[in-house]
Amino acid sequence: MPLDVFHEGELAVQRRAGLLDQGAHVSRAVRASIPGVAREFLARQPMAVLGAADEEGRLWASLLSGNPGFLRAESDTELAVAALPVPADPLYARLGGGPAPVGMIAIEPATRRRMRLNGYGTPSGDGFHVALDQVYANCPKYIRRREPHRAPGAPGSPVVRTRDTRLPDHLRAFLADADTFFVATTDRDGHTDASHRGGDPGFVQVLSPTALRWPDYTGNAMFNTLGNLEVDARAGLLFPDWRTGATVQLTGTARTDWDPAAAAAVPGARRIVEFTVTGVVEIAGATPLRWSAPEDPRTRPPVAPPR
Repeated sequence: MPLDVFHEGELAVQRRAGLLDQGAHVSRAVRASIPGVAREFLARQPMAVLGAADEEGRLWASLLSGNPGFLRAESDTELAVAALPVPADPLYARLGGGPAPVGMIAIEPATRRRMRLNGYGTPSGDGFHVALDQVYANCPKYIRRREPHRAPGAPGSPVVRTRDTRLPDHLRAFLADADTFFVATTDRDGHTDASHRGGDPGFVQVLSPTALRWPDYTGNAMFNTLGNLEVDARAGLLFPDWRTGATVQLTGTARTDWDPAAAAAVPGARRIVEFTVTGVVEIAGATPLRWSAPEDPRTRPPVAPPR
């Protein structure tokens, strides 16, 4: 796969990080079709994360869930999704109302596997179809092993607990204890991507009701998320509550802090990402899925050696 799978922002970040050659190497993993083994992987997933812009242009990341089989490869380049975000979700109206660029990530915490699928979504019945232009697997770094189950008697009607422009105290505490979140970003042309971030509880620092930051650890050298932020600061975050099935969604803007001193203060960090909150939605009962306690005791990488 040629280097032009990356846009100007991704190439700029790869160059600044000194990993342009490595980025060219891993670009071979990016396809425009779904491999056979990926079809099997998708067919057994009970959840996925969706990234898209709402009708006002704000980016959000949303949780999708269903019985295994709700994600189905209808062809090499077409994914059928038999689900929508819950009606209280900021993306529900957008995905049900018309075509939209979407980024998706299907993640299997039990095996620490994940797959990203980006393309153009159009409504279809009780879900949507995605015409794919990018499909690729990711490394299992920073994914904590968890086993899913469906909660008996789980709430049938999701309830919005918080809708605000600032984080209330209880959500500040929840985010500060998180070990996982998902992030949606976009490039200049609106092509959207959804990605995963993980670390030890506390890796997300809540600086104020409107400010977060987290470390950017060593990854696959594609820099899809940071590359998007290089050209468009909009971002959406999703924090799942693995124990209760609730979700916390944030929309806002993000920037990368390249100051080596800032990264050196955080074990394992190569860069720091700063996020400004402009919207908050907390939904109780967003999914009937519940997850076991994580098996991996630690997910933070060791302190990076000097470069």
